[in-house]
Amino acid sequence: MFKDNLFQKIEQKTNIKKETILELAKKLQNNNLDKEESIREIIHDLSNLTGKEVSKEKEEKIIDAIKNDKVPKNVDTLFEKKL
Repeated sequence: MFKDNLFQKIEQKTNIKKETILELAKKLQNNNLDKEESIREIIHDLSNLTGKEVSKEKEEKIIDAIKNDKVPKNVDTLFEKKL
């Protein structure tokens, strides 16, 4: 029940369906984030989902952060670091 309500709220705010979110989550679990190609694919998927363009420079910074384990593991600190 709680999960369905959460997905409904997310869909209302973002216009992204539950199935799409779950598909992306599965892709994240199954992909090797050590591979640059996998990271790029996920960045492009997120860019398409959100309708936000990611510049090549920003994409490179994101890839570098992920490959060098510079992404916070704690959600509370996720937005404290700048990419």
